[in-house]
Amino acid sequence: RRLAREAPAPTADLVSGVPDSSIAAAIGYATESGVPFNEVFCKNRYIHRTFIEPGDAVRRNKIKLKFNPLRHNLVGKRVVIVDDSIVRGNTLRQLVPLLRRAGAAEVHVRISSPPITHPCFMGVDIGTFDELIAHRAPSLEAVRAFTGADSLAFLSHDGLAAVVAEGQAGGAGSCGACFTGKYPLEVDW
Repeated sequence: RRLAREAPAPTADLVSGVPDSSIAAAIGYATESGVPFNEVFCKNRYIHRTFIEPGDAVRRNKIKLKFNPLRHNLVGKRVVIVDDSIVRGNTLRQLVPLLRRAGAAEVHVRISSPPITHPCFMGVDIGTFDELIAHRAPSLEAVRAFTGADSLAFLSHDGLAAVVAEGQAGGAGSCGACFTGKYPLEVDW
């Protein structure tokens, strides 16, 4: 809901999420914005998290196999697609053109986290600085251009802190180092 308040897409016809991790955020966005939620992808359940695959070529090939557009929900529509994060940018770089080829008139990307600008040393395999699109791109516009979206917006750091605080007592125990570079433990670079 917070993402819809921070980054509205007033001309959108429908909201959808990148399955499966972004569906809840997309439903919240749709509810808050008043724009209907609808599925736009059929996901191959046998292809798992692509961002943790060992090589870029493997990740790109698996993304191609993972998502199939639901054309009848897309033709002529201005779509808001919600994703939980952008790590390398590979998924959205393929999904935005896929939605266009399936008939979407516009594709507006909304990300339910701040930009990931730092690697995670706390156990999540999200790459090196050079692999992270939000770290290596010079601007938000450069990330948008890389994905091919009509518009791109991320949840703010304050927005993330607010929604985490709603779900936890004061946000205790949360790590946001991948967003801020402020690690809870000393990190040897």
